[in-house]
Amino acid sequence: MNTNENHQTKKKSFFSNLTVQILIAMFLGALLGIFIHNNYSETGAKEFSGYIKMLATIFIRLVQMIISPLVFTTLVVGIAKLGDIKSVGRIGGKAMGWFFTASFISLLIGMFWVNTLQPGFGLELGKLDVSTASEVVEKTEGFSAQNFVEHIIPKSIVEAMATNEILQIVIFSIFFGLAAASIGDYAKPVVNALDKTSHIVLKMVNYVMKFAPIGVFGAIAGVFAIRDLNELLLTYAKFFGSFLVGISTLWFVLLLVGYIFLKSRMTTLLKHIVSPLIIAFGTTSSEAVFPKLTEELERFGVKDKIVSFMLPLGYSFNLDGSMMYMTFASIFIAQAYGVQLDFGTQMTMLLVLMLTSKGIAGVPRASLVVVAATCGMFKIPIEGIALILPIDHFCDMFRSATNVLGNALATSVVGKWEKED
Repeated sequence: MNTNENHQTKKKSFFSNLTVQILIAMFLGALLGIFIHNNYSETGAKEFSGYIKMLATIFIRLVQMIISPLVFTTLVVGIAKLGDIKSVGRIGGKAMGWFFTASFISLLIGMFWVNTLQPGFGLELGKLDVSTASEVVEKTEGFSAQNFVEHIIPKSIVEAMATNEILQIVIFSIFFGLAAASIGDYAKPVVNALDKTSHIVLKMVNYVMKFAPIGVFGAIAGVFAIRDLNELLLTYAKFFGSFLVGISTLWFVLLLVGYIFLKSRMTTLLKHIVSPLIIAFGTTSSEAVFPKLTEELERFGVKDKIVSFMLPLGYSFNLDGSMMYMTFASIFIAQAYGVQLDFGTQMTMLLVLMLTSKGIAGVPRASLVVVAATCGMFKIPIEGIALILPIDHFCDMFRSATNVLGNALATSVVGKWEKED
């Protein structure tokens, strides 16, 4: 009787594990999507996809609902606990040093593999449907240095919170936190209230994450219902294969760096972040796991004040997977159109991407907008974005998961450095 009870408890705990539930949801979603694609008309499949994707939309909106209060409360409390501008400057300096190094390496990996494997050469451009790129091109037209600066500095914290502009919330929170720290004991009641609020929001995270398997199920089913995966992978075999080589290289570098700095603790970190990685992969949204990642990194042992400071910055400045894709996609389009880019021009492009990509994480399809803007600067046809749109969703899955790994690693390593100081 006792053995049977233990067996039932183990079985229950296995299926109650969030990661297991998400993996099952991905599998069932893919099966349902493939069934709909093979047995229903194109119109019927599109209609089904629109409805089933609402499950993913509901989940992502539930997450977005708590991002603004979570970033504001945790960051203000974190900075107030750090105590002074010197501490904030020290951690901020380490963070930015890591972010820019990681971004540069990610961009270089993308540049190296697209030049080595040359997936853009010999493409048939005759069947290219330029209209599919119109949405991205429209967003690109408003992309300028002026808009870039305006995007970073908030004109209203209420507007920034309403639109979930993480970087703008970060800027305001840093000023608010430093002001609270400088006042000292007088500001303690406000800081304590925000601390209690952040714990309430983190409790909400637990409730919201119960919807994650349903959201992933909807996202996967919706994509597979309208995409002929076999045809897509045959058409884009060279591009997607080359992209996977690049993203695998980036994972290898990130994991190697992780084991160098964290040693055996890196394995523990991976166990903690496996669930956020799979959610990001399934929903193609690294933003969707921001609250869950905050919780898991604190469980891993990184001080809450470090997590609350590092993660919001990382989500704006440290999107490693997206960075690798940007150089890869930009040079791929140039190859497809026969635009010659010498080494010097490519390095200039890399530096441009490094600067223009910072702080636009909240924009839908942010990577493609930056790629299109960069193409425009280097006289590469912007409509070439239409070449990569059909396969972009599947690339985005890997990009999003890589962004999560990069930010978890950056936060953990800076947390370790701070312990040693």
